[in-house]
Amino acid sequence: MTVTDHPTAESHSHTHGPGCGHEAVVHEDHVDYLHDGHLHREHDGHYDECTTCSCDNCTDSCAVCTCTDCTCPTCNHNVCSCDNCGERHECANCVCDDCTCATCKHAA
Repeated sequence: MTVTDHPTAESHSHTHGPGCGHEAVVHEDHVDYLHDGHLHREHDGHYDECTTCSCDNCTDSCAVCTCTDCTCPTCNHNVCSCDNCGERHECANCVCDDCTCATCKHAA
């Protein structure tokens, strides 16, 4: 069994979701919410901070990282290549239900 570190964000007085007033960013298998300059997601009744890019020239959140030479395994800047997507999304943000792209994080 692998133990994953979940850095917990500060407590919140509201539940994040549609219409909560914070920008939502799809990141792999979850949604992060931009809140006071950082991103976090709901997890087991609390909020966790989004992972931070691990490459040497970036300190941004993986959900919004835009470095052009990114080597971080949790950032994915490839663009979805399947024919089913009406719009082109970064693979980390693709929400296509029947995605056939081999580099999308949610692809089967």
